[in-house]
Amino acid sequence: MIQANYKVKMEVKIAKNSGLCYGVKRALQIAKKTRQLKSGKVYTLGDLIHNPQVIEELKKKEIRPVNNPEEISEGTIIIRSHGASPEVYDLLDQKNIEIVDATCPIVKNIQKLVSKLAEKGDEIIIVGNRKHPETIGLKGYSLGKGIIIEDEQEARKLPFKKNRAVISQSTQDFNTFKEVTGVLMECTEELNIHNTICKSTQIRQNATSKLASSVDVLFIIGGKNSSNTNKLYQISKRILKNTHFIENAKQIKPEMIQWANKIGLSGGASTPPEVIHEVSKKIKSSFKYQYHREKTHQCQS
Repeated sequence: MIQANYKVKMEVKIAKNSGLCYGVKRALQIAKKTRQLKSGKVYTLGDLIHNPQVIEELKKKEIRPVNNPEEISEGTIIIRSHGASPEVYDLLDQKNIEIVDATCPIVKNIQKLVSKLAEKGDEIIIVGNRKHPETIGLKGYSLGKGIIIEDEQEARKLPFKKNRAVISQSTQDFNTFKEVTGVLMECTEELNIHNTICKSTQIRQNATSKLASSVDVLFIIGGKNSSNTNKLYQISKRILKNTHFIENAKQIKPEMIQWANKIGLSGGASTPPEVIHEVSKKIKSSFKYQYHREKTHQCQS
């Protein structure tokens, strides 16, 4: 009888700046305070943040999401951190619905920039996900001059223009923004470039890239409908094939971490820190179980 070989060390690394960003933390604080102050119905315009666990917790506090302002006739509605278009504010005013604005200050600044650019009359290219609430809201401030472009291929279909301005969704992948901007320079005589990617997003993306280069497996943790979390997954996947996108610890399977000595974790801007810690705990406990089983397993000689 001989003892089988077994691993002697496993390390879990968490990317710097993982978890809730300032804008999301602020929106959550505003929502909870609003619930305390208001006795009537409280809604959020869409999911307050793109994280299923948090949304369920808010529902328990009787803060419920609605996808369309037309769905409500009374109460208070919270504009989420992604912001909304001027048309949404006008509609809510007409319905006499009280508005609590939790738009991220960074997004607010981009909205103001779009309004200023629109007044100049130039075409405005918005680099982002055309279905994302932030991008939809930004386009609403463009006075009909905004065009949403998702990638380099779409940018190449644009005609030549004398003047253009280009901005970005705050959670955009910097490489995508750079690629689109490069194409626009080829088909625009005078291009006004505004890198409006949030600094926190850039730091988070850089930290994830660095971590992906130093581990065997990397887990991106966050809601599947979160734009910034999806960007982190795409960035990591380009560097490390063994990258997995999960929403919680329950989605971890043994084969994902088998034989991995260094495991990385990175959370999106809407991922609560406790969710990241639960994943870390699950991985460590799974390793201990596997370690013990491999250590005690005997095989015939």
